[in-house]
Amino acid sequence: MTQDWFIVAGRRFPVCELHNLRTARGPADQLTIRSVTVTAIMLAGVGIALGMTTELNHLSAQTYLALTAVAFVPFLVATIGHRLRPRAYELWGELHGLTMLLFTSDQQRQYGQVTRALLRAKEATRLGAVTEPVASMNMWRSSRR
Repeated sequence: MTQDWFIVAGRRFPVCELHNLRTARGPADQLTIRSVTVTAIMLAGVGIALGMTTELNHLSAQTYLALTAVAFVPFLVATIGHRLRPRAYELWGELHGLTMLLFTSDQQRQYGQVTRALLRAKEATRLGAVTEPVASMNMWRSSRR
C-alpha cells in the first residue's frame, strides 16, 4: 500500500480511481454448512428409525432426555464451525465502472488495518496528496533556512 496505489495479491489499483468502497461479509464456510446438514439428516434418520422400530410410549425418560440433547448437536456443530472458520471480511469497490473485490481477510484486525490505510490514502489524495493532517501542519513555516 502506497499513497498512490493499493497493492494486494500482486494486483495494483490506483487509489484516486477507487470509488464507492464498501464492506461485506463473505459466505459461510461450506464445510460447516455440510457438517450441519449431514448431522441433522443423520439424527433425523435415527429418530425416524427409532420411532418405526419401537413404540415411543415405551421409551424411558433417559432415552427422551438423550434424544432431546442429541437434537442440539447440529447447533453445536454450527457454533464450533463458525468459531473455527469465520466468514471473511470483504472490501468491495468500483474501478472504471466495474464493481470488484479488492481485499478479503478472515482476520478482523488485519482487515481493519488495511481498510483504514486505504481510507487515509484516499483522504490524502482528495486533499491534494498532503501527507500529514492539515490541522497539524504549520502553515507559517518559512521555506527559507
